[in-house]
Amino acid sequence: MRVDITNSTYISNIIFDLYGVEIKNTIRGISTDSRNLLEGDIYIAIEGENNDGHNYLKHVDALNASAVIVDKGKHYDNLNSEIISVDNTIKAIGDIAKSYRLKFTIPIIGITGSNGKTSTKELLSHVLDGEFKVHATNGNFNTSIGLPLTILELNEDHDISVLEMGANQQGDIEYLCSIAKPTHGLITNISSAHLEGFGSIENIAKTKGALFSSLKHGVSFVNYADEKVRDAHSTGDKISYGLIAECDFPADIHHDDKGSIILTIDSREIYTDSKNLSFAKNVIAVASISITLGLDWDYFQERILTFKPPKGRCQVSKYGSITVIDDTYNSNLESCSAAIDYLCAFSGAGRNIAVIGDMLELGSASKKQHEKLGKKCNSSNLDAIFTLGVETLNTKNTIKDKKTNDHFKDHNHLISTLKSFLIDDDKVLFKGSRGMQMEKIISGVFGN
Repeated sequence: MRVDITNSTYISNIIFDLYGVEIKNTIRGISTDSRNLLEGDIYIAIEGENNDGHNYLKHVDALNASAVIVDKGKHYDNLNSEIISVDNTIKAIGDIAKSYRLKFTIPIIGITGSNGKTSTKELLSHVLDGEFKVHATNGNFNTSIGLPLTILELNEDHDISVLEMGANQQGDIEYLCSIAKPTHGLITNISSAHLEGFGSIENIAKTKGALFSSLKHGVSFVNYADEKVRDAHSTGDKISYGLIAECDFPADIHHDDKGSIILTIDSREIYTDSKNLSFAKNVIAVASISITLGLDWDYFQERILTFKPPKGRCQVSKYGSITVIDDTYNSNLESCSAAIDYLCAFSGAGRNIAVIGDMLELGSASKKQHEKLGKKCNSSNLDAIFTLGVETLNTKNTIKDKKTNDHFKDHNHLISTLKSFLIDDDKVLFKGSRGMQMEKIISGVFGN
């Protein structure tokens, strides 16, 4: 990870106040990866499970790093770069970002949830852009390393910030909120996604709910259609939204002649030009924030219709007459079920085909979750299912009523099978967790 820095003097002052080290050179950026470090950057040496960033101190020193942040217990000498020795390098970058955050009085919107947080962040950033100078999380810089780096990209030109917050274990969101100090917060949903590291959905709810708990003097945007999100709110002001009548931004769904979703949000009709229910739910959430922040409905509608989803997030492409839905960025039971519904909502001739990779990070719940996915496939209007990996064998074995239901252990075999199986007018969904690299299947089949 690497970010550019524009407030060198201010960050230098923070480092001096915290650690007593004076950085004489201009700070150009901050990097945790020696491979993309540039002259003038601060290098953060992080010891991971498989690699130790301290092994590359000589390399970054030769690149004229302004400073290196290192663990006290490590050995280093004969470096020209300023040395900032700390108890924990990950905590150090968090502490620097926490102090830097205090420089800004702009709205800071935190977004978390079991799924849909990146898509919601991207949509909200797009809608706000034009009316605001938006600072936002780049990609998935949403961790205890990525979020502090993102905050350090803030500058005086920005007048709003949208920060994605991810969690791999209990306490993560509370920690990120202690750094970001959000003024507004949204939890997209709370579900059994990524159970590994949490143990139970109750622990997930407690972890995600820390965002709302941090907003004693802020505003929580509460999805009233999700009972666990609704129950998570306990303090501060609240704006409610959802596919439910009893809230501040009540919404309903209907469709145009082509099957695209039209939303009625607080008595306003919003055209989505999309058949994707997950996208529609994101639109409702983003409406609650955007309108509360002062955007008018006409501008909101314009921005919704100009939004293009990022690669791997229900991105629709055409290869000849074959329609491909690329939803390969990540996967869990809820998002995979929604993607199957999206595939089946497409009108026109052609077969509905799902190509599904393992849903990872589910821990002891994995077998049951993959079996539930098989039941979803069984009950859906799918003509063929191709599964890939280890855990999806449970999905395949649960499916009983489909003529084509094949399982694969490797990418190449699946690619060659799809090449011979697909025909004109087919509609094909590709879905799987990030670690399954399902985008390689698309590239292998269609040569893009």
